[in-house]
Amino acid sequence: MMEMATTLALGVIGLAVLMNVYRFVKGPDILDRVLAVDTMVINAIALIVIAGIRFASHAVFEAALLFAMVGFVSTVAFCRFLLRGNVLE
Repeated sequence: MMEMATTLALGVIGLAVLMNVYRFVKGPDILDRVLAVDTMVINAIALIVIAGIRFASHAVFEAALLFAMVGFVSTVAFCRFLLRGNVLE
């Protein structure tokens, strides 16, 4: 039962990633593209966690945590760059 649930979750999250790629390509504005990339990071974290559950690997959870931190910092830095023109003051 757990294998079927994780397979379904991987498929649905994979579909969400494809929709994010579409928004990234078709986004009419740069902010739409930033939000699409941020959502792709969240979906990638979900894919990593679901794969870790499916394969019973504890190492991937640390990788997901590191990926979440890098994704958050990069999104904040890019938004600051769009608003102010520089990242560091």
